[in-house]
Amino acid sequence: MSGQSKKKPFKIEAYKHRVEVDPKYADRTWAVIEHAINEIYNHNASGLSFEELYRNAYNMVLYKFGERQYNGLVSTVTRHLRDMGKAIESAQGSFLDELNRKWSDHTKSMQMIRDVLMYMDRTYIPTNHKTPVYELGLNLWRDHIIHSAKIQTRLVDMLLEQIHRERMGEVINRGLMRSVTKMLTELGSSVYQEVFEKSFLDVSASFYSGESQQYIEVYNCSNYLRMAEKRINEEVERVSHYLDSKTEPKITAVVEKELVETHMHRLVHMENSGLIPMLVSNMYEDLNCMYNLFKRVPSGLNLIKDVMASHLKETGKQLVTDPDRLKDPVDFIQRLLDMREKYNEIITKSFHNDKAFQNALNASFEYFININNRSPEFISLFVDDALRKGVKGASDDDVDQVLDRVLVLFRYLQEKDVFEKYYKQHLAKRLLSAKSVSEEAERGMILKLKTECGYQFTSKLEGMFNDIKTSQDTMLGFYNSPYGNDMADMPAITVQILTTGSWPTQNINTCILPAEIVIVCEKFKAYYLGTHNGRRLTWQTNMGHADLKATFGKGQKHELNVSTYQMCVLMLFNSADRLTYREIEQATDIPGPDLKRCLQSLACVRGKNVLRKEPMSRDISEDDAFLFNDKFTSKLVKVKIGTVVAQKETEPEKMETRQRVEEDRKPQIEAAIVRVMKSRRVLDHNSIVTEVTNQLQARFLPNPVVIKKRIESLIEREFLERDKADRRLYRYMA
Repeated sequence: MSGQSKKKPFKIEAYKHRVEVDPKYADRTWAVIEHAINEIYNHNASGLSFEELYRNAYNMVLYKFGERQYNGLVSTVTRHLRDMGKAIESAQGSFLDELNRKWSDHTKSMQMIRDVLMYMDRTYIPTNHKTPVYELGLNLWRDHIIHSAKIQTRLVDMLLEQIHRERMGEVINRGLMRSVTKMLTELGSSVYQEVFEKSFLDVSASFYSGESQQYIEVYNCSNYLRMAEKRINEEVERVSHYLDSKTEPKITAVVEKELVETHMHRLVHMENSGLIPMLVSNMYEDLNCMYNLFKRVPSGLNLIKDVMASHLKETGKQLVTDPDRLKDPVDFIQRLLDMREKYNEIITKSFHNDKAFQNALNASFEYFININNRSPEFISLFVDDALRKGVKGASDDDVDQVLDRVLVLFRYLQEKDVFEKYYKQHLAKRLLSAKSVSEEAERGMILKLKTECGYQFTSKLEGMFNDIKTSQDTMLGFYNSPYGNDMADMPAITVQILTTGSWPTQNINTCILPAEIVIVCEKFKAYYLGTHNGRRLTWQTNMGHADLKATFGKGQKHELNVSTYQMCVLMLFNSADRLTYREIEQATDIPGPDLKRCLQSLACVRGKNVLRKEPMSRDISEDDAFLFNDKFTSKLVKVKIGTVVAQKETEPEKMETRQRVEEDRKPQIEAAIVRVMKSRRVLDHNSIVTEVTNQLQARFLPNPVVIKKRIESLIEREFLERDKADRRLYRYMA
């Protein structure tokens, strides 16, 4: 129907009249709640109706009396806490026990009160930004109990006293301590820190300062470190049992500062028991203890590292400059190896293989091993001894391990090219005399050097092995040729063909060989030159050896293994019974120093003296005379007579070796200069020196003066020129 009226929307309206609340309702209701709170604190809560109490507390908030209820709670709890405070202050027994009991009562009471006032806790308090009921109870306890002057002072004193007693070895109630400190942390971290922790740390610092002063005077370094380690562990354990976990780094820092950092210099340098005596005596456990403690304090490890490095440098310097040690190169290097192994083991076992300590060890060895410019020669002699004789009672793997250890010393050398010179000489002698312990060991050493320094470093050494193999094939060809077939009554000969440039051959005048040998040599020479066009043979008689058959008095026969020089001398006695030094020198043309060593080995070595010397003495002079020793006897049929070798070079030999090294360095320096200038085009003098040094330092450290001379030489040969605008610059000439 069009005339039908529209529906009105449904609406609920408030009562037109005001609901009246009894004016005394709040007082009566709060009185009930207050009585309940008092009963709770008095341990009489069993007779209370918590449902009724909850409803009353609910209505107080509902009827807008929340503030009245909240303020009443504060007043009532405060009154009870004041009573508790008086009881705690007047406690006759254990103060901490009484405090802990009251704290337990208060927290239990506040939990029950919180349950009664739960509605206020959830509605009124968040809306009006008030403190929640339980937290309010904690704050009131803090303000009226903990911050009470008498209680706080006594509380801190009692806690610190208990801790002191425990530090002195007494047994305390850790459970009670844990409860009290937990109370402080529950009141807030700031309360724990301000009330207890700050005083705890200050008192601990004072305690350990006094204790450290006392013990540092009577303990040696080892005992002091053990004491410090024990104290730190005790404090960590103490924190875990009854202190806040955040206290651990703070208290350990205090102990570390007072016990370790304050005295670390005195401990390290302590006479007869400090770091150096520990290192000398291999006191691994004590060194490990020192490392672990010093690691905790600033600059602690740097101090240990620096003192160790200083001791290493001083000890090493004494070793490499001791004239007595230099008399035996093999023992010299063995001592260096033992020294490095000793300190490497200390770093591994005691210093956790710390890279900083390894670097300090390497830097120290590099420093002192290069003080002695004969170190490259001595290392080569040590390797020569190992590869010539082997290691007594050792397998090939053991020899390989020795070579690996030597290679560590080799890495420290700044003049690796000098080592190469000596190594080439010693390798040549081993190969030519077939004295190597094994070819595998020799090739293994060359492979190690190749890995360290590259192919160029070992190319000539590998060429020496190739020559030995080629020489074996050549000798087979010689004896199968007409020249070799015609030697039935002649001495047998084995010739090693050495490529000039690969071998450390010297320009030594060939000695005068016996006539029988000369004939055989000429036959071989004719064969070799006939099969190889354009080649020239130069006999290196100083590098050979021979086997002689000798007959002594009573028909006793021996086979003597001797050097070529010794053979030349002995063959003279086939036609003479007595010869003077000068006659032997004239007949053989052997260089003087070599002849003296040769005669010394033939006449002055007991058990090998196939000659007699007049007058008898250990040294050879030019006035001596020599006779064939008919009375020579030996249990062995084959007698090996080694030459008295001067392991160390004579001064002229050293000068010659050094000159050869310097000459070999010149083209390497020039090549480096050209490489640098090719890439940079224009460069000043100092920059050239720096870059050339960086390129060559893996092989040797070039002298800046020598670099300057090589630059001048390159300018003369028009590889470089001075810049016309700035004479301090050099320009590469393409």
